[in-house]
Amino acid sequence: MGIFGISLASMLLIGFPFMVTLLGSIMLYLFIFMPDMAPKMLLIMVQQVITGVTPPALVCVPMFILSASIITSGESAGRLIHMLKVFVGHLPGGLPITTNASCTLFGAVSGSTQATVAAIGGTMRPMLLDAGYKSSFTLGLIINSSDIAFLIPPSIGFIVYGVATSTSIGTLFLAGIIPGLMILLMFSTYCYAYSKAKKIPTLPKASWSERRKAIKDGLPVLGFPVIIVGGIYTGIFNPTEAAAAAVLYAIILESFIYKAITFNRLVDSFLQTGVITGVVFILVGAGQAFSFLIGFLQLPAKLLPPLFGPEPSQLWVITIIVVVYFIACMFVDPIVAIFVLSPVFQPYVVSAGVDPILLGVLVTLQAAVGSATPPFGCDIFTAQLIFRRPYLEVIGHALPFLLILILATVLLVTFPQIALFLPNMALGG
Repeated sequence: MGIFGISLASMLLIGFPFMVTLLGSIMLYLFIFMPDMAPKMLLIMVQQVITGVTPPALVCVPMFILSASIITSGESAGRLIHMLKVFVGHLPGGLPITTNASCTLFGAVSGSTQATVAAIGGTMRPMLLDAGYKSSFTLGLIINSSDIAFLIPPSIGFIVYGVATSTSIGTLFLAGIIPGLMILLMFSTYCYAYSKAKKIPTLPKASWSERRKAIKDGLPVLGFPVIIVGGIYTGIFNPTEAAAAAVLYAIILESFIYKAITFNRLVDSFLQTGVITGVVFILVGAGQAFSFLIGFLQLPAKLLPPLFGPEPSQLWVITIIVVVYFIACMFVDPIVAIFVLSPVFQPYVVSAGVDPILLGVLVTLQAAVGSATPPFGCDIFTAQLIFRRPYLEVIGHALPFLLILILATVLLVTFPQIALFLPNMALGG
């Protein structure tokens, strides 16, 4: 597979989109090393791509993307930020804490790290700079706070993992809530300490009348987690129905309550959703094709037994999987990594008796961390595109947040109930 790795890296460095890079590298490998079988294998690859995008659970992905697009075009993000800022802005680190909390709550609306970087980062970065924070700190804060959105339902990462491993998506949604809130607390504690140490000025304390008005303006945004999490938890919706309800609520909220988007902007959101969904589904299909190829070549049977050993413990299986996902998502799109690696590791997960829900939270967390980690974390390039800042500046303050996320991973492995408490409670355990 050396030629595959070389072509993958070369095409990424040249600047090809990752879906072109992955599918092109597969085709190159087939024609160089399997020329006689290449025509037949290409047909099989097409079938695998189609297979990858046909699971019914993936239907909710474009609807969650659409709801995120609608609210990003409207006033939800701004009202959410203002509601949080009037309560914590006067504290040391109030603006960074507002950024962390806004990313967490916006994750309950969009489920996408990139959408969170754009919606929250675009509003908060000028405020942070005006308050005296360094540019590299603001970029590291925004990118890594967006990781929380990958854990707070609805999470596209959880949806893809659930499809790849046949794990309950609704249960995964519940499992991500407490870990996401834990990371919010850890990030906020760091921001408080950083701001105190750098003596960053705080904002004036808001009056209670200002706070009441901010709550009135921003409270409707919190209807999204109520609809999605509450609907799934109470059994009113399955994840697909919850996604449809989220789209309906987004249209009502932005069109009729906030009156922030016109019909033309709504049409633009639908068109944008079609483009993004096409990219996501091509990545999912490419991941399925690549997963089939490495299975056909029997690479897992050759590489994994020496790595895991004859009778691996649960801790060893979890450690290997976490490390592999973390490294993989530093180089490739998290969706592809989840779709390719999950079936490969599944036999070891089952044989070691690892809880699939706990593993789903750990895998999704590593996918989020990797997407914000050099060299090729996708959120880094999203931030470069949105804020038009050089690569080294974007990653300049990544290390403290990375260490916090590693600590969060260790805590989840050591204390699994952090992730499993809500699912167990929902199941009566």
